[in-house]
Amino acid sequence: MSAPAAVPHTRRAGQLQRYTFAERIMHWLTGLTYLYCLSTGLAFYSPHLFWLAYTLGGGPTSRFWHPIVAIVFVMGTIWMHFLWGRDMAITDVDKRWFDHMQAYITNDEDQTPLSERFNAGQKLYYWLMIYGALFLLVSGIFLWLPEYIPRQAAWVHGVMILLHEAAALVTIGGFIVHIYMSVFMVPRSMTAITTGFVSRAWAWTHHRLWYLRVTGDAPPKQ
Repeated sequence: MSAPAAVPHTRRAGQLQRYTFAERIMHWLTGLTYLYCLSTGLAFYSPHLFWLAYTLGGGPTSRFWHPIVAIVFVMGTIWMHFLWGRDMAITDVDKRWFDHMQAYITNDEDQTPLSERFNAGQKLYYWLMIYGALFLLVSGIFLWLPEYIPRQAAWVHGVMILLHEAAALVTIGGFIVHIYMSVFMVPRSMTAITTGFVSRAWAWTHHRLWYLRVTGDAPPKQ
C-alpha cells in the first residue's frame, strides 16, 4: 500500500492548513458541476421536476449543457483522484471506524475511533463518487450518442438508461449525506473547504491522527 500523500502544514497561528488552494478549487469544481448535472438530470427524469430546467435556461439549453458539464465533472473527479487518491486507501484504522460508525453518527466523540486526514465515512463517499462518475460517464456516452448504437443492439440503450439512473440515484444519496454531514454534523467543515484552514482544536477533535502526524504536538488548549 502506498504511503499517504504529503499533508499541508501550519501557516497561521493556532490553525492548520487542511486543504491547499488546488484542493479547494477541485472540490468546488466537482461539487458545482455535479449539482448542475443533478438538477438538469432530475428535470429530464421526471415531468414533475422539469421546472428545474426552466430555472437553468430552458429544456434545449439544459439538454445541450448537461453532457458538456458532465465531462467537466468527470475531469474534476480525475483531478480529485490525482490529489487525494493515496489518502483514500482503506486501512485498519478505517475498519475500526466502520465497526463504531454508530458512535460517529450520534456524535459520541468518546466512542468514535481516531481518524487520519480523512475518516472512513469520507473515504467511502469518495469511492462511491469515483465509481459513480465512471458508470455515469460510460452510460452517458451511449445516451448522448444513441445514433452510433447498431439497430441489432438497440437493447443496449435500455440497459444504459437503467445504469445511468441507478448510478445517479446512488451518487445523489451519497451527495445528500455528504452535505448533511458537512453542514450540520461537523460544524466548520464548510469553512475548512472554503478558506483551507481549521483550528487546532477542530483537527484534534475530528482527525486526531492527522493532527498528531502534522504537528507532533500535545493536545491543543480548548
